[in-house]
Amino acid sequence: MNKRFALITDIHGNMPALKAALHEIDTLQQIDSIYCLGDMIGIGPDTNEVLHALFSREDVSFVSGNHDEAVLAIIKGKAYPESHYHSERHHRWIAERMDKSFVPLLERLPRMIRTEEYGRRMLFTHYHIAPDKFNDPISKDPFSPIVEPSLSNLEKLFNGCEDALIGFGHHHPVHYFVSKRQTFVNPGSLGCNNKPTARYAIVTVSEQGFEVQLQEAEYDNSAFLASYEKLDVPDREFILRVFHGDQLKY
Repeated sequence: MNKRFALITDIHGNMPALKAALHEIDTLQQIDSIYCLGDMIGIGPDTNEVLHALFSREDVSFVSGNHDEAVLAIIKGKAYPESHYHSERHHRWIAERMDKSFVPLLERLPRMIRTEEYGRRMLFTHYHIAPDKFNDPISKDPFSPIVEPSLSNLEKLFNGCEDALIGFGHHHPVHYFVSKRQTFVNPGSLGCNNKPTARYAIVTVSEQGFEVQLQEAEYDNSAFLASYEKLDVPDREFILRVFHGDQLKY
């Protein structure tokens, strides 16, 4: 019997987008499980709603993202990454409003999940981390620099990883590249898009290999975008322009 799972990533505090994607996943896709590949929070203001929706489910496996870890570092009083200096004010705003009951749940998240189906190894992570940096705190920037989407760039980035499927996020555009021995899938940011759609992927694993379906769930994002101003979210003009394509202006 085939195994079928969903990949979601980079929700970034956007509850309407997450709700739309989960509705499709639950009603249309007949999946066995969901892999959430990090950055559940940060950027969007719906921190507690997103974390509650995800952690209340029993079919989701998680890895941590850089925004999740940066916000957690602030809450725990640990060093904040200098590379994220432009986001610190925003992350502190998120941290102040986050329900602290989620802290132990976020603290337990791994940076990598490896599993196997039909003899095919699969790796799920937020983004590549070099082995010698894998246990470094977020203040030391363990995640590798982002590379432009291409098969050759991803093969170089994940050189040494023998997994047949590598699922990841972090870089918000969709990535889907296949070689003779590997499949690379980033479904694209679910919560940050320049149009009102929530991106996710469905992966079917069989003895023949992997079938990947890239999906977009439509939703009304007008109230969500307006909430940045209503809630006085720090850096909202930059966020709305860079992460949401200035949709309020159109």
